[in-house]
Amino acid sequence: MTTATRPHRGVSFRQAAAHTAIITRRNVLRVVRLPELILFSTVQPVMFLLLFNYVFGGAINLGGGGPLAISYIDWLIPGVLVQSAVFGATATALGLTEDLAAGVIDRFRSLPMARSAVLTGRTAADLVRNTFVFSLMLVVGYLMGWRFDQGFFKMVVGLGLALMFGYAFSWVMLVIGLATKTPEAAQSAGFLPIFPLVFASSVFVPPATMPDWLRAFAENQPVSIAANAVRALMLPDSMHQPLGFDQGSLVLQSILWIGAIIVVFAPLSVRMYKRTVG
Repeated sequence: MTTATRPHRGVSFRQAAAHTAIITRRNVLRVVRLPELILFSTVQPVMFLLLFNYVFGGAINLGGGGPLAISYIDWLIPGVLVQSAVFGATATALGLTEDLAAGVIDRFRSLPMARSAVLTGRTAADLVRNTFVFSLMLVVGYLMGWRFDQGFFKMVVGLGLALMFGYAFSWVMLVIGLATKTPEAAQSAGFLPIFPLVFASSVFVPPATMPDWLRAFAENQPVSIAANAVRALMLPDSMHQPLGFDQGSLVLQSILWIGAIIVVFAPLSVRMYKRTVG
């Protein structure tokens, strides 16, 4: 077997990084050239903001005039950022399975490129797409009354945590995509773990309103930890104690969850990808 038929062998880290950048650019351009992909990526989170704030916000009690009196939009924006990042990760599974079905992956195998670039390029492109979605959501949130006055640094850290949490879930979705192998199955399977994690969390309401058995799960699962970490960075410091937020602890727990998810699912997706493409 010649070197040309084994392009993944003998590729340096620098070359692999360059190949990842090329695949990332290819995937980003695909989204840009298909306006419907941008539309569906942005409409869903904006709809969540509008519906939950204006339909359910008036019925959700965040303390009335007491110490927990905060605007619902200020509670909602950090949670929906995390929710959008997690929901957006499903595009990773869909994109990979579409490339598999269309024979694009087979073409990549014939090129002198790093095999890992297909996976890292896919997750990096979805990270770029989430960044665009976040920018739009912050603009819409501002128009709805959300304000941020905690400083530029905390804003960047909060957005970075939400983006990296979505990036970690992209690796989970790669595993699901490689296991299902078709876009239709990947779309259905991808939402199975996401729905309970998102809706049984602190994204939309405080877990204190939930039954005890559900509250224990909601307070300690990764989506709630990430949402509360972003919330602790975006809400005034005076709200932390009434809400029971320890900013440093929540940020650290979020980073640990992000690292743990990537450590588990990145090698697993690489192993499954090698088994799938040969």
